[in-house]
Amino acid sequence: MIDIKLIRENPEIVKQAIANRNMKLEIDSLVELDNQWREKNTQVDVLKQQRNQASDEMAVLVKQKQDITEKRAALKELSQKIKDNDDRVGELRGKIDKILLNIPNIPDKSVPIGKDASANVQVSAWGTPKSDFGFKIKDHIELSESLDIVDFTRATKITGSNFVLYKGFGAQLERALINFMLGLHTKKHGFLEVSPPFVVNRASMTGTGQLPKLEDDMYRANEDDLFLIPTAEVPVTNIHRNEVLDSRLLPVYYTAYTPCFRREAGSYGKDTRGLLRVHQFDKVELVKFVKPETSYAELESLLKNAEAVLRALELPYRVIALSTGDISFAAAKCYDIEVWAPGVNNWLEVSSCSNFEDFQARRANIRYKDLNTNKVSHVHTLNGSGIALARTVIAIMENYQQPDGSIAVPKVLQPYMDGLQFIVPRT
Repeated sequence: MIDIKLIRENPEIVKQAIANRNMKLEIDSLVELDNQWREKNTQVDVLKQQRNQASDEMAVLVKQKQDITEKRAALKELSQKIKDNDDRVGELRGKIDKILLNIPNIPDKSVPIGKDASANVQVSAWGTPKSDFGFKIKDHIELSESLDIVDFTRATKITGSNFVLYKGFGAQLERALINFMLGLHTKKHGFLEVSPPFVVNRASMTGTGQLPKLEDDMYRANEDDLFLIPTAEVPVTNIHRNEVLDSRLLPVYYTAYTPCFRREAGSYGKDTRGLLRVHQFDKVELVKFVKPETSYAELESLLKNAEAVLRALELPYRVIALSTGDISFAAAKCYDIEVWAPGVNNWLEVSSCSNFEDFQARRANIRYKDLNTNKVSHVHTLNGSGIALARTVIAIMENYQQPDGSIAVPKVLQPYMDGLQFIVPRT
């Protein structure tokens, strides 16, 4: 959530930021509502002062055993005015908050300006995308079927389209990746592993910015008003909702494995073959709570943590800085990491690393106290995929396929797969 003070004092900055996002929002009406709210608040304060003064005067009259009938009637009328004005203050506050919840974050000045993904900028790359294998390559769907490691047909029977059933070495590969990534981030990158709930309440979804904007994309248990998580970012960020952290504890780093559930309303028919776009997928997430002055250095560090996974897997990738028209609702700056998948002949996003500045912290009321000044401020939150499956599985299958139809297991994963070097058909 954007600080209303920024909108109040610099509305043109907010208007330009929204325009750069290729969005239209009525900021002037919000400023007018804020003016009305502040004016009404002032009126309430004046009325309350009058009520206090009248109460004191009535107390004196009571002591003097004088008639207080008129004073009591006037005080009753004043109290009703205060109630009516308080109700109006609450009504205005509700309207303001509703609008604020639908205003996206302001992109950092370093974010490329553009109307959509065409304005994204590649900032780095690692490895050489392989195109010539010396044999006719297969895509991950063909490999899945020939090796019997992913069963799309039975997953559809069990649940519906765009769900996945991993089998045998496929399930073992998925588990190996999760264990490898958690070990890397906890042992080498300084993250504390947590295992959060996979279902969250509305306040948690609102706190990280998924609601109200993205409710149609979420799986929801209507009776309980609970949501299946779209990412571990939601429960992990909300660990400290409505808390004031000791500044000495910052930065705080968490990592978590969770399945992720996304309806992705409106995306049917777009890259839906195989593992490309599924409604349930596994992911290892990285979340940071940091002081504002360090958050952009922390973003670069977070990006390197995610890149380390792909380098260890020896998968070619590139890093993209998202433009103002492509960046997520809550992010101030975001990098996407895309891995090369030769079978589908495309770059696949496997990680987004974002700095939200204090946007999520304001919504979730996450603050820290500087013990030197006793000042309480909002933290900055960051998160990144460290990294996401199933597209990483696609990249491994397609980059590591062999002429005989088998798949070589990346060296870093072999210890997690009982020393298995090649995925071959089960006998």
